[in-house]
Amino acid sequence: MSKKALVIIALSISLVSCNKPAEVKEVKTAYVDTSELMKEYTEAKDLEAKYKAKSEEKGRQLEAEINRFKQEAANFQAQAQANGQAWAQQKGAELQKREQQLGYAQQQLAQELQQESGKEMDSLVSGVKKFIKTYGKEKGYSYIFGTGDAASVLYAEDKYDITKDIIKELNDKYKSATPKEEKAAVKK
Repeated sequence: MSKKALVIIALSISLVSCNKPAEVKEVKTAYVDTSELMKEYTEAKDLEAKYKAKSEEKGRQLEAEINRFKQEAANFQAQAQANGQAWAQQKGAELQKREQQLGYAQQQLAQELQQESGKEMDSLVSGVKKFIKTYGKEKGYSYIFGTGDAASVLYAEDKYDITKDIIKELNDKYKSATPKEEKAAVKK
């Protein structure tokens, strides 16, 4: 081997040994199953129950009107022959108008409930996102991905799933906040 080759090899070895790699920080990642989170988060369950009860309550009132209308429509058939064509046309127009009004009332009720629940659900989702962001910072995560309905992770090992931890902490936070809010509401 020539001296030149030995010098090049020696320089190469010294360059490699001088260029110690910088310490690489571990990238800590996890994911949350957002579908599971929303199914198991107590506040989300309470919100769903609240609007289900509201829907049933308002729906019962509307259902009673619809049943009265159906009864009148059934009676209309029997009375039409007895009361003549002029009466039948007038009563038929009235029934048709009421049917349209009931249809509009159903649509309006559904839209009203959807808008109300949508606003509260948006607020809840925003709060959950903030919570996960804070949780990630406190626990030293570089990334927390979401899976579920709007999946941004196609595969992850189960050991990186922190969904249960997030659900537990959110539920604990919600439980501790709920009594204070209820007491404040009672005082008003």
